[in-house]
Amino acid sequence: MKAPIERVWDHLVDPRRVVACVPGGELDEVVDERTFLGKVRIGIGPLTLDYRGRVRLEGVDAPGRRVTIVGEARERAGTDSARLTLESWITPLAGGGAQVVARTRVDVAGRVLELGRGVLGQLGHLVFQDFASRVRAALEAQAPGAVPPPGAAEPGPPPREDVLRAIPLVLRALGAWLAGALRGGGGPSAEG
Repeated sequence: MKAPIERVWDHLVDPRRVVACVPGGELDEVVDERTFLGKVRIGIGPLTLDYRGRVRLEGVDAPGRRVTIVGEARERAGTDSARLTLESWITPLAGGGAQVVARTRVDVAGRVLELGRGVLGQLGHLVFQDFASRVRAALEAQAPGAVPPPGAAEPGPPPREDVLRAIPLVLRALGAWLAGALRGGGGPSAEG
């Protein structure tokens, strides 16, 4: 990524900036410097899940440029729940810039499990790729002389119509999972 490590680090530990890159995500309240309340709306065909919960910066190692974020949410109108653990760290790139390495674990319960473990794993991977590309665009738009892409100028809650539309992602995830199963691999792992 073509951004200085300091700028990447500041972005990763600021949920206000991070939520602006989450499709369908909104920040509702800053409880303290490490705890935030918010929501994510996910649309899968006629099904819309409205998760509300808490995100906490559990481990922040500024000198080592490592952060662990834990999020827990429940579906507002149902019994679905989700827990996300995201551990990420930054390494410098030769010639300037930074690389972010991330390890995620997502545990879900409820109606969304009907999609199946393989499809959910691929769906999570594709959603994370979308998130990562939005973070990259936001950071690279902050470079001196760069023109920010539409919607990336200021962090803040996305418009309400920016719900994660999962049907195309589900179809791509299903295709990737089937391709893996046909190759004899049983499909990709559910961890990203």
